[in-house]
Amino acid sequence: MTRLPPLKSLQAFRAAGQHQSFKLAASQLHVTPTAISQQIKTLEQYLGLTLFKRLTREVELSAEGRLLLPYIDKAFASMEDGIGRLALDPQPNKLSMTVLPSFAGRWLVPRLGKFQQAQPDITISLSPSLGVVSFDQSGLDLAIRFGRGQYAGLSSRLLLEDYLLPVCHPSLINTNQDALPQLIKLPYLADAARDMQVALSGFQQTLGVTFPKESLYVSDSTMLVEAVLSGQGFAMLRYSLVYELLERGQLICPVNSYLKSAYDFYLVAPQLHFKRPKVQQFESWLRNELKVIESSWLNFKQQHLANQPPVNHLLAEQENNSH
Repeated sequence: MTRLPPLKSLQAFRAAGQHQSFKLAASQLHVTPTAISQQIKTLEQYLGLTLFKRLTREVELSAEGRLLLPYIDKAFASMEDGIGRLALDPQPNKLSMTVLPSFAGRWLVPRLGKFQQAQPDITISLSPSLGVVSFDQSGLDLAIRFGRGQYAGLSSRLLLEDYLLPVCHPSLINTNQDALPQLIKLPYLADAARDMQVALSGFQQTLGVTFPKESLYVSDSTMLVEAVLSGQGFAMLRYSLVYELLERGQLICPVNSYLKSAYDFYLVAPQLHFKRPKVQQFESWLRNELKVIESSWLNFKQQHLANQPPVNHLLAEQENNSH
């Protein structure tokens, strides 16, 4: 197998040969004419040939340069075509996503009508899933995940930071009395997610209490919200899932404490998928919609939790001990 010259020197030769100018080649490749000249010299030394005739104010290809240029041009054109095909969208009018069931059911689905009004030519295919679905051979364009943003072979973009709160139905707490003793007497409704278990331990240490044994243990946050709404007890819930219920007074946070979640919401996909117009349109729309939650959290924190710092140090400590 013939050992090839450095790729940069071939790229410089192609641009200089097409323009018959080192200066124009330098402009195209965003380098200096001196850099182009040096790359051409490197290639000529490698081949043992003169590829350009250096004239007073211009250059022109030598006979050897004219012979070589079509082959180099074809090779680069082939590479550019192959890379371009990777970014092609086989279904530009269909957006396929996998999303957490709780996020999909309680927040995203009720709002998708707005996106479809703005982009009527795009059909959305939504697949709720707790696990990370492979993009290989699945036809997926995008995923919305709740985690730390680290997914092997994929690019992730932070969408929304989240916070954890103890919440319950307002009928379970007498606001004329101290809320904490009342809270710890309520049944505890537990989320099976690992970050929730860590959060519970952090809250117990912060408040200096021990919460009761779980009376309900579920793996789906939507079911947990419904259990809390029906007055079955209290639970640690993500603010993003219950902010509207808190705003309407259907749920309350009886104890003025909160916790920064160990996990946040991320938009996840292969890097090239983020270049697809439909993905860019959806991301722009989604970020604009999520501003409602961010604004709500700032208002809620200011009104109810202004003097209560999050127990981040306890969460980090618990996380380290659990590894």
